[in-house]
Amino acid sequence: MKNENKKKLYMIGNAHLDPVWLWPWQEGFQETKATFRSALDRMQEYDDFVFTSSSAQNYEWVEQNDPAMFREIQARVAEGRWVIVGGWWIQPDCNIPSGESFVRQGLYGQRYFKEKLGVTAKVGYNVDSFGHFGMMPQILKKSGMDYYVMMRPMPNEKGLPGRLFKWESDDGSHVLAFRILFEYCSWGKDLENHIRRCETELRAPFDQLMCFYGVGNHGGGPTRENIDSIKRLQREQDEVELAFSSPNEFFADMENRQLPFPVVHDDLQHHASGCYAAHSGVKQWNRRAENLMAAAEKLSSIASWTTGQPYPKDFDRAWKNILFNQFHDILAGTSIETAYDDARNEYGEALAIASRGLNHAVQSLSWKIHIEEEENMKPIVVFNPHAWKSRVNVEVEVGGFKDEHVLVDEAGRPVAFQRVQPIATCNGRYRLSFIAQLPSLGYRVYKFTTNPSLPKAAASPIVANDHAMENNRFRIEFDPSTGYIASLRDKLHDVEVFRDLAAKPVVIEDKTDTWSHNVFHFNNVAGTFAASRVQLVEHGPVKSVIRVTSEYGRSSLVQDFTMYAELDHIDVKATIDWREQFKMLKLVFPINLIFTRQTYEQPYGFIERAHNGEEEPGQSWIDYSGITRETGKVYGVSLMNDSKYSYSIHGKEMAITLLRSPIYAHHDPLVPSDTGHYSYIDQGIQTVNYAILPHEGTWETAGTVKRAAELNQRPITVIETYHKGELPQMDSYLSVDADNVLVSVVKKAEDSDDLVIRAYETAKTSTRAVIKLPKWNRTIEADFGPCEIKTFRIPKDASLPIAETNLIEWEL
Repeated sequence: MKNENKKKLYMIGNAHLDPVWLWPWQEGFQETKATFRSALDRMQEYDDFVFTSSSAQNYEWVEQNDPAMFREIQARVAEGRWVIVGGWWIQPDCNIPSGESFVRQGLYGQRYFKEKLGVTAKVGYNVDSFGHFGMMPQILKKSGMDYYVMMRPMPNEKGLPGRLFKWESDDGSHVLAFRILFEYCSWGKDLENHIRRCETELRAPFDQLMCFYGVGNHGGGPTRENIDSIKRLQREQDEVELAFSSPNEFFADMENRQLPFPVVHDDLQHHASGCYAAHSGVKQWNRRAENLMAAAEKLSSIASWTTGQPYPKDFDRAWKNILFNQFHDILAGTSIETAYDDARNEYGEALAIASRGLNHAVQSLSWKIHIEEEENMKPIVVFNPHAWKSRVNVEVEVGGFKDEHVLVDEAGRPVAFQRVQPIATCNGRYRLSFIAQLPSLGYRVYKFTTNPSLPKAAASPIVANDHAMENNRFRIEFDPSTGYIASLRDKLHDVEVFRDLAAKPVVIEDKTDTWSHNVFHFNNVAGTFAASRVQLVEHGPVKSVIRVTSEYGRSSLVQDFTMYAELDHIDVKATIDWREQFKMLKLVFPINLIFTRQTYEQPYGFIERAHNGEEEPGQSWIDYSGITRETGKVYGVSLMNDSKYSYSIHGKEMAITLLRSPIYAHHDPLVPSDTGHYSYIDQGIQTVNYAILPHEGTWETAGTVKRAAELNQRPITVIETYHKGELPQMDSYLSVDADNVLVSVVKKAEDSDDLVIRAYETAKTSTRAVIKLPKWNRTIEADFGPCEIKTFRIPKDASLPIAETNLIEWEL
């Protein structure tokens, strides 16, 4: 009779395979075939051997390049000895991708496994990723996975109550999670030492755990010597049962035992904290591609249902390119230098696909707008990709502009605008800036006209000189000797935002490897940039810009600080020419608040953390809120950006890490030689756009999530002409009545012409929301729990009801 209480190691034969790391993807492609061939051969030789494998991308490679071997795998999956785990496209970095990217990992991964292999993964599987964001349990659960296997952070990096625990996200979803013992792979030799040390972790009641084996990283998998040594130990010992098994069987058995699983409600950090900033290029490509695809899908969906414009068939290819390059050694910045040529090209293909689809969508819509004929009129159609009313700066380049042109909206009301520095500097091209007030997920027509009966808009309320700017809300002053912000005063609320010089570019000595192994703080200051020039470079009725040019060593930094007449934040464009090695660049903002809370955006959620100076991963915004010294009221500052993911908050100082310059793929304990020639990351010119949003109250009431989204998904403009059409000059296609519920996705369903809408609650507050699609007389009324993600399918057939689905678009 089987002893259910006997100590047991479930022996998990696997082959961790990095498709890219110290080798290019082409080598990973070949090694995938070699590894899968080896696993199939071991199955022929040992009738009890079980193999566990993840990542749909690997299977698609084999399917396309060796169909015969793929058929063998299909048969072994059907037999149950080849076990599919990790229902994602790849094993990605689990901090940097957007929330929607994690959804797409499951959408494309699980649907591929179901279609090609007849199964879906029940176990999430990211054994080598460098930390795991706290909202992942909900995404796993709603993608069909009740369990999770990870290894990092290791016990020395984060204490957990056990190897086996319930991992819970803010919405209350939980998965049963397992932290791997010691390592996810093994040498190809005898496993006795590895097994003996795993046995030391067996303690009642958790005296049955998984032991992973098989040659990994560059693939390989279990060897004959591995398997023979397990069989020998099976015969020689009685105290611990060794069983060829899979994570699926392990988790099912543990659930049946009804053990007292501890609960962990937290993100799982920190491992390799230097990865949050390593390689600015791949971080920027990723953010741009994610956001352009989101905008393209939304407006392509609207165009498909409005004008009949075909929905692009290649959006899945774009997403798969994005998902593949979110692999943890690519997106983390830890691969060899040449790997980033491939990543750039594949992100470029995704961006090209998204750009074409988006252009077809907006031009299909704008071409159907009725625009009256008028001499010297230049219509500009401005599209809002967000499902809320937006008030944003729009810049557009036009030809044939005349001094007598005025700007009006669709109703003929004057709108202030100004000429700014054009991209093209010849042949009569002009760049014009104005503030657009846009309807929710819709468009509005603005017109440059020479109609003499229309007045120009009122003059600018901004007062500016080389060292200060002031509008109705703020006054900002710059120290002329350093170029740092000397004062940012909120006149409306009587608050001095910063307690010391701010936007201070601080250079940190950083001799750590590419990952920054075992390093959690970066605070060894090497120096600061100092200004060589501070000057007012733009001034008009829309905005004023002060440019601060600074230098450090052989490097330069240009920051353009923009104040708007009508907007209540400061935009900054930073251009860095970086020539330093083994250094890090941070922008530091000392905040003038007490009794504070520090909040970081994470994928489809947020997390509050201590201000202990540790390097932390974050998405497009962080916030530092508290009580003002002057008034005692709640106040805060949100810092938003379009391409960075690494932050630190130490005491009263909030900082964003702009870049690091370690050696490519340098891993401790290797010490670079004095005579070696190395390539250093982040050399040369790069740009980042960020924004400073001081706000009364909390970030939740200030609309930080939406404002950060507006920074990352900009309005889209089409320069039109006059023509007849059935569409009005301003329209909206979708709206939400709850400020804390954000629609992030509108897309075509994977298997029909239905629409799929995804929305999530942003402020950890239970909310009833009404989502309206007025053009099709469709309304969604739904209750959102705190931080809950919901997905809805809207049938093209208006007689069919709206249905809620899971994240892989299968009905609940």
